[in-house]
Amino acid sequence: MDTRIALIGIIVENLEATGELNKILHEFAGYVVGRMGIPYKQKGVCIISVVVDAPQDVISSLCGKLGMLDGLSVKAVYSKQNISREGN
Repeated sequence: MDTRIALIGIIVENLEATGELNKILHEFAGYVVGRMGIPYKQKGVCIISVVVDAPQDVISSLCGKLGMLDGLSVKAVYSKQNISREGN
């Protein structure tokens, strides 16, 4: 199965959405390579970066579900190459 590496950037402006955000990320945990969250208290937001290695449709589904949450901005940046996920 071909996969792509993507960095998903999330800005959380509604902190009440973090419970649902974490629930969705947990659903896709098998594809998550790493995650980093930075609280930016001066601006009242959190910035989260999530690195995934997944098929294109899975990445799109994850971004779509996250993007539907109120108070979140979500964008993905993709690697240029497809990678075979065999053996993982």
